[in-house]
Amino acid sequence: MNFLARRRRKYLSELRSLRHAEDDLLTPELRRDFDRVIADLEAAPGTESAAAIVRARREFGRLRLPTRYGSIRNWLDLLAVVGAVAFGIRGLFFQPFRIPTSSMQPTLYGIHYLERGAVPAVDRTAFPVRQVLFSARRAEATVAAPGSLDPDSVRERSSVLTDDVDFVIGGRGYRLPGAQRKVLEYADLEPGRLYRSGEVLADGYLLLGDHLFVERLSLYLSPPRRGDIMVFNTEGLMVNGTALMNQSGYYYVKRLAALPGDTVKITDNQLYVRPAGAAEFSRIQDLEPRFAKLYSGRGGYHGHLSGMGTFPADGGTEYTLPPDHYFMLGDNSAFSLDSRFFGGVPRRNLVGRAWLVFWPFGRRWGRVDTAPPLDIPTGAPRRGTFPSMYRQ
Repeated sequence: MNFLARRRRKYLSELRSLRHAEDDLLTPELRRDFDRVIADLEAAPGTESAAAIVRARREFGRLRLPTRYGSIRNWLDLLAVVGAVAFGIRGLFFQPFRIPTSSMQPTLYGIHYLERGAVPAVDRTAFPVRQVLFSARRAEATVAAPGSLDPDSVRERSSVLTDDVDFVIGGRGYRLPGAQRKVLEYADLEPGRLYRSGEVLADGYLLLGDHLFVERLSLYLSPPRRGDIMVFNTEGLMVNGTALMNQSGYYYVKRLAALPGDTVKITDNQLYVRPAGAAEFSRIQDLEPRFAKLYSGRGGYHGHLSGMGTFPADGGTEYTLPPDHYFMLGDNSAFSLDSRFFGGVPRRNLVGRAWLVFWPFGRRWGRVDTAPPLDIPTGAPRRGTFPSMYRQ
């Protein structure tokens, strides 16, 4: 009996650890299934430990969990964390952080596609050095026979080293790197569309996203400022009555746009702020120069879109920040879940300022938010992103 109880406790501990480690990658459905398996195992009395373990293993085996990208990236993450802890600075000064999504592009990138030729240094570097320096995996596919995409052929293949997607067009099979959603986006794969022989689906690279240090100490020495890129946790934040941390993970990175007591509105894709105590609204780029590039219309920047969310929505609707709350917006406004949807972020949730991109060694390596907009028109969005963002 004691042996079974210990086995049950051990298995519970392993499940809880895995649940925590994979939280930012789990869909809401997988998260609920995961929690159900754990709750069932917790509720079983000691006399049913063996049966509970068997049930839990059977149910858990049916869950298809996402896997993280690339052992090299994971080793670099581990070395960064271990090094920081070894020098006694991680907890007090700097915290490694991986950009999880595209909401801060083109300032900071999550996992993304890069066109071949956009960054000559990547093209000149051979594998595996290319992956070590730039986290770049080759993504190359040209249609060999005309036809349409077979939707039943799309399969995501996950291994210890990589994630790939297999698919069939016109009876010919292809494989591209990345999770299914990302491959469908950058290869522009769509059921029912007719693909021509010789049409290029992809000729570039899949990059694993920016890894940065978050600087924590300065928050204790000086207050947050408009324009700061901040990392914060999502505890207590709600979207449509649902906890944000259960939908999109525990940590977010956004740009601070308004301070406690400020009133904000978004009209015709322009953010206006009336600082606490001021009589008039001002354009955000007039209050803080770091926002000017967001309204340049270059390199993927496209301002702050109105008509999204409720804090505020459109038509001149105003929203006043409560005390000790901050208005956080993604630079990739068209594809950002931010304060327009969940309102102000409490001061207690702030983790620190984004400070230094330490990997990969690309255009954004070094101090955060110093690269100017790429001198190409932003253009129109397509399939979840702006194609101009494939150039950097």
